[in-house]
Amino acid sequence: MKKIFSFLGIIGILLASNCTRITENNDPVIGIWSHTSADGGTTQKQTVKQEWIFNDAYLGRYHTYHNKNLTVISDFSWVHKDSVYVISYPGLDKEEDIVLMTETEHGIILADKEGKILAIRE
Repeated sequence: MKKIFSFLGIIGILLASNCTRITENNDPVIGIWSHTSADGGTTQKQTVKQEWIFNDAYLGRYHTYHNKNLTVISDFSWVHKDSVYVISYPGLDKEEDIVLMTETEHGIILADKEGKILAIRE
């Protein structure tokens, strides 16, 4: 009888410990954001597109394209604190981006404190 109660106790503990809920993340930054710019002189104009894909696990994927050729692909992590988003790029020699989400006549953008646009929602 002791074995049955011990076995049921162990099963009860296992079931109770595996029933944790994952909190749902509905942050408005989740989705695809991009920024396209032109580089170079008049002879060789080069288009540079940066793309951020934010997911609900506070992670994402960062891409850079030069003339539609993928040149950088990396993961990033993000944190939302007091209306500010901090985007970190571990493994890349790239500084953290600290941005605010703002709505403009062009759509919703991520911009730094000076108003320089990092990305526009796609």
